[in-house]
Amino acid sequence: MDAIANSNWFVPVLAVVMGVGLFGLMLYIIPGLTIIWLAILAYGIVSGFSPATGILFAVITLLMIGGNLIDNLFMGAEAKKTGASWISVVVALAAGIAGTFILPPFGGLLFAALSILVVEWVRKRDLKEGAKSAGAIIRGCGFATIARLGIGVLMIGLWVVWVLWL
Repeated sequence: MDAIANSNWFVPVLAVVMGVGLFGLMLYIIPGLTIIWLAILAYGIVSGFSPATGILFAVITLLMIGGNLIDNLFMGAEAKKTGASWISVVVALAAGIAGTFILPPFGGLLFAALSILVVEWVRKRDLKEGAKSAGAIIRGCGFATIARLGIGVLMIGLWVVWVLWL
């Protein structure tokens, strides 16, 4: 493993993989934070873990987990602000997950917005209220994308600290 860790290609390849992960944070079909985390894990396995780098990797892992949950939290919170019911939010999130696989890369957002629009329209008998909730889901998705990009940059920054100073 020392031969790989000391090679001229290993760190640049991991940096490119992390760049792909960072770009993937803007597309819902690519699990960007998980890709970044896997590249950092590969670096840790090859270069070895010390107590300090183990703690740093634990922090990076918590960031990855939190970042992967942030979509649901931001989208649901924004929809709740418009008065959407929890049932509507859950249906929208389930439809969003299904839409990600049915119509990548933006099917998840489309399915989530359409499903909350329909459920809220039926529930409140007001298309305008359903449209407000759909807009909130889209706004929450935008906030989540910005937050995930920030988390991805932070994860990569912590890895750079690891590579250069630990």
